Amino acid sequence: MELPKNAFKAAIARMELQRGVWCTIADTQVAEILAGAGFDWLMFDTEHSGMDENTIIPLLQAAAAYPVSPMVRPKSHDPAGIKKLLDAGAQTILVPYVQTAQEARLVAASVAYPPVGIRGVAGATRASCYGKVTDYHKRARDEICLIVQVETAATLPEIEAIAAVDGVDAMFVGPADLAASMGFPGQPSHPAVRAAVIDAILRIRAAGVPPGLMTMDPSLYDDAIAAGAVFIVKDTDTVAMLKGLSSA
Repeated sequence: MELPKNAFKAAIARMELQRGVWCTIADTQVAEILAGAGFDWLMFDTEHSGMDENTIIPLLQAAAAYPVSPMVRPKSHDPAGIKKLLDAGAQTILVPYVQTAQEARLVAASVAYPPVGIRGVAGATRASCYGKVTDYHKRARDEICLIVQVETAATLPEIEAIAAVDGVDAMFVGPADLAASMGFPGQPSHPAVRAAVIDAILRIRAAGVPPGLMTMDPSLYDDAIAAGAVFIVKDTDTVAMLKGLSSA
């Protein structure tokens, strides 16, 4: 059996715009609805939701029938947690709160098998189609996409150093945490935060790495795309549902 291709990784490597949706509801029917809604990618978030490594497999299975690329955000850059998500079949991992090149090197090692990295070796996992993918352990990293998240003021001066880490496939800017760290909690659209976000996107793109962003601010969404954001999201399942109910 062939190793499943990661269409999202291939698209952002070509710097093709990919629009996504954020998933926080740990329900397979919701995952199926979102997977079939026409987005290029969807994010299963185990950091700020009731999802975890034990509930992620049914959600990935629900999305698998649709032409969408699922990604998963672990709770932290702990290698053990990342390992479990990879074994569950996640091919794209968005790691939160990566503030230095040293931390980026740790997460890059966490998604690669030895001798390159430190990912633990298991046999019949969902990632390897239960052992049926030919040479899975030699080839797995080719289709894994590692995204590290830039979300603190302290990280901003480190952007170029993080982008230069071998194994970092993309970088994602998080305005909410960035705003809080800049002294503007709850104000991700503050002018100073907006300026920092756009500057980060420009610098990430200039470093040759695909930049991404989540924002519910329509003007920042458009400005980020104009600045070179390659993968971007402006809605979560819960917010979209609340909007729909409110309008009704």
